[in-house]
Amino acid sequence: MSDKNNPQGQINIELDEQTAEGTYSNLAIINHSNTEFVVDFVSIMPGMPKAKVKSRIVLTPQHAKRLLMALSENIHRFESAHGEIKEAEQPPIPFNFGPTGQA
Repeated sequence: MSDKNNPQGQINIELDEQTAEGTYSNLAIINHSNTEFVVDFVSIMPGMPKAKVKSRIVLTPQHAKRLLMALSENIHRFESAHGEIKEAEQPPIPFNFGPTGQA
């Protein structure tokens, strides 16, 4: 049965104020198993010995592929409107965000 205010096939998506503000991330770490992809969004600040995962998104392989295609399409549209996104040379990211222990 179809609701007059919500025609069939439409999804009502809510976005609360805190989520709408977004979370800054300048690193994504991606891992996968045979059933899911895990994307950790991290914010690394220069001179800080630690970084925290700000958000973790878990996707099915099918949704991960859809995300890849959607990002690719949106990057293409962005570059068509604003020019090529140039890759800046990135220094290597250390994965030991603090002092290492010794035995």
